[in-house]
Amino acid sequence: MITIKQIEPQDLTALNQLYHELMGTPLNEQQMNAQQMQKTFQQMKKQGHYYVLGAYDQDKLVGSVMGVECMDLMGSCEPFMVVENVIVSERIRRQGVGQKLMLKIEHIAKDLGCAYIILVSGDQRKEAHRFYEKLGFKDEKVQGYRKHL
Repeated sequence: MITIKQIEPQDLTALNQLYHELMGTPLNEQQMNAQQMQKTFQQMKKQGHYYVLGAYDQDKLVGSVMGVECMDLMGSCEPFMVVENVIVSERIRRQGVGQKLMLKIEHIAKDLGCAYIILVSGDQRKEAHRFYEKLGFKDEKVQGYRKHL
């Protein structure tokens, strides 16, 4: 049975392995990232606007999503949520895990009074796009830009 709950510090090693699967980064780079990941996770917890959820199958982390509550000064100043780092382990995909994660982060966004959720997905990830559309996300044909620093 899959349970969805907040990621805790002791789960970061398993989360790092999921991110390795998502990004395809080399293991040595993944290991070097562990200390920074712990530090950043603690900063995120202090700020209180980050929601890092894990999907657990019998206490084993098999998926994750991160939502970030963002304040807005436009219109009625309602916040919105940015969703990032959506990952379900390949070995358990197509079993409803991703849907459970996304519905939980949507529930959190609604509870926070967010006006909308926004996410970006790489152009080549067609299967992921179909998944998001099934969950009610619309392809609004916006152009995304990224500048690496």
